[in-house]
Amino acid sequence: MARYWLMKSEPSDVSIDDLAGFTNQTVDWYGVRNYQARNFMRDQMKVGDGVLFYHSNCDQPGIVGICEVSSLAYPDRFQFVAGHKYFDPKATPESPRWFNVDVKLVRKTRLLSLKEMRETPALAQMRILQKGNRLSITPVDPQEWTFITELLSK
Repeated sequence: MARYWLMKSEPSDVSIDDLAGFTNQTVDWYGVRNYQARNFMRDQMKVGDGVLFYHSNCDQPGIVGICEVSSLAYPDRFQFVAGHKYFDPKATPESPRWFNVDVKLVRKTRLLSLKEMRETPALAQMRILQKGNRLSITPVDPQEWTFITELLSK
């Protein structure tokens, strides 16, 4: 059974337009340095899971595309690169600490802004909308997924 996720990316790092221009319209979801978000990727994500691509830390945060998980988790390469902002001196190839999955674009959508999400009663329980939530990856309830994907198809 497929699962659904909301995955945040800062457009200054990787935007939906960047993803649309990448080879195979796929990106390795690197740089996650939160254990709970890592565990979602490492332990729960499966190929074919749905992804809401969310622009964060920008003028207009919100959902900007529909994607899917296109690989199982594997070690994030940047944890091993000395001097890189995602380097982790405690990680080794034999014992990696950080993982990522590949995410493939299904389609760009109109912006479903954070403001619009907050004003939509059907989305009131979404984890991203809960006070204090700062996770870059959160599970999405199947009913929320259906509501959002139908809303974005109109």
